[in-house]
Amino acid sequence: MADQPHPPAPPGQADPAPAPDDPLPEAIALARGAAGAGLGLKLLGGLAVRVLCPDFPPRLRAGQDMDFACLSKGRKNVAAYLEQSGCQPDRRFNNLNGDRQMYFTAPSGRPVDVMVDRLTMCHTLDLRPAFGKLPLTIDAVDVLLSKLQVVELNEKDARDLLHLLSGVPVSGSGADPGSGGPGRGDAGPGGGPGRGDSGPGGSRVSIDSDRFGKLLGADWGWWRTVTGNLSKLPALADEHLPVPAGAGRVGPQGREMAAAGERGRPGSLV
Repeated sequence: MADQPHPPAPPGQADPAPAPDDPLPEAIALARGAAGAGLGLKLLGGLAVRVLCPDFPPRLRAGQDMDFACLSKGRKNVAAYLEQSGCQPDRRFNNLNGDRQMYFTAPSGRPVDVMVDRLTMCHTLDLRPAFGKLPLTIDAVDVLLSKLQVVELNEKDARDLLHLLSGVPVSGSGADPGSGGPGRGDAGPGGGPGRGDSGPGGSRVSIDSDRFGKLLGADWGWWRTVTGNLSKLPALADEHLPVPAGAGRVGPQGREMAAAGERGRPGSLV
């Protein structure tokens, strides 16, 4: 797909500055183009973290792929849109597995992986309940859960978790109103774009602690993995990661999510 100028980002959808071999501009162009066409194609994984936490330094590697999600009811239209945008489908794989996952190769040569309805790794995360909350990414709590579900956290996952739990406020019944830090969600200098992705009507993005606790409360496996990772994260961050500018390690958001996990212990929900 030929490079074309993009319209100015709406408030709360700042584009982090591109870097060499950075997949984010191409990924955002695909997500924005889909949204403009009325299609649901949302970023997930590390690129979603960067959209939600644009103030933190990017994690780049050569040949990094682009991970997206879509809903099954719209997957054929999403596949057609990606082909029209210059992405080459893996037709054999998609014919066999397209109800769960689709593969494409972007015009840049990057792999494009599209999960359908669910993300299945160490656990299965249903993306459907909050799929439409944010314009470019899956919901912030789903981005967080997609990282916390990993049984053996590596440095990449720990860095993404640290950014999410430092840069995105928590909402829900147990949230601290001040957890997001001052000014989060406001317009940038001169009325320009603010920080992170934003919901419909410019609403502030947040991590839904109520949904987080409900999911953990329904599954012992999820609960054990997620609460175990939250307890290990501070030490892992101290061992491997420098403190990003403006980040307070795991901070109050991490404590709130750990508390939400304890409240959501299976058997404790009525």
